[in-house]
Amino acid sequence: MWLYQWSHRRYPYRNGLNCYVAPVYIAEITPMNLRGRFTSAHQFMLCSGISLMYFVGNVVSWRALALIGAIPSLLHVLGLFFIPESPRYLAKIGKHQELEASLQYLRGKKADISEEAAGIIDYTETFQHHSQGIFDLFQKRYALALTVGIGLMALQQFGGNTAIAFYAGSIFTDAGFSSSVGTISMAIIQIPAIVLSVLLTDKAGRRPLLLISAAGMCLSCLLLGLSFCFLGLNYLQGIAPSLVYIAIMVYTVTFMMGMAGLPWVIMSEIFPINVKGAAGSLVTMSNWSCCWIVTYTFNFMMDWSPSATFFIYAGICGLTILFVAKLVPETKGRTLEEIQASIAHFTQ
Repeated sequence: MWLYQWSHRRYPYRNGLNCYVAPVYIAEITPMNLRGRFTSAHQFMLCSGISLMYFVGNVVSWRALALIGAIPSLLHVLGLFFIPESPRYLAKIGKHQELEASLQYLRGKKADISEEAAGIIDYTETFQHHSQGIFDLFQKRYALALTVGIGLMALQQFGGNTAIAFYAGSIFTDAGFSSSVGTISMAIIQIPAIVLSVLLTDKAGRRPLLLISAAGMCLSCLLLGLSFCFLGLNYLQGIAPSLVYIAIMVYTVTFMMGMAGLPWVIMSEIFPINVKGAAGSLVTMSNWSCCWIVTYTFNFMMDWSPSATFFIYAGICGLTILFVAKLVPETKGRTLEEIQASIAHFTQ
């Protein structure tokens, strides 16, 4: 029992670290024309793993499920011995020869990396001339990047995704719909939705997908709120369960298309190398803090008023549309150094 408690308490640390480090590493090693697709693929793998474990968990005990879940982790540990170090990290610590070797390995033996390597070194040296402490992160030059990073993470959570994902079974039950049918449908439908996001991220761009995603989430939450209002009306009570099912399916699809993974993609792109560690830690902490708030308050809000709960989430999703339209920069087709220099107003 003590071993179970020890591992259970430490899992969130590993999960929080992975949510931040993996997108950053992927963004730093991939070419700019594939960066969004590869970074979004991280979210796809997470969703696939969760869906797979959901189905496996229905046929095996929790002990067997824990052992099965340990297999990918062991493979992950072994794989870490064979992956190259990030070229941008090597530039940060001044190992330029290792940088070129790593970049050559990543781009292929015949690829010409001289221009890309020179750009990484030049921009990194520019960034390194500025302060690197966590308190220096709150300088005016980083205000926009911090606002975008923390804002997207907070809006991602306060838009209700954690509440709907964690409490979907009880939402379906309260609406009079089969919880097993509803939750299995959610597990299935999120896979093609996140695949669509992976395919479109580097073609359509980050901003359009975020805007479509937030709009779909807003309309879905409005429909959820109206559906719970209909439960109290005799002549509309019969269609309310089906409307709840439709609303949650649309919410799941639109969330997975944009707001699920793209905030992590953008977070991995906008912070300069000299503050990336401190900024990423702050943004990740903001995400999980907001996740806890939403998870903790959801049942109290549902006891107060189910319809008002989803109307509030709809309002926050509406604010997300405005936030993305006004503040979030498009990062498609630009190198990390170009994005970071422009958003923090650095000049070479």
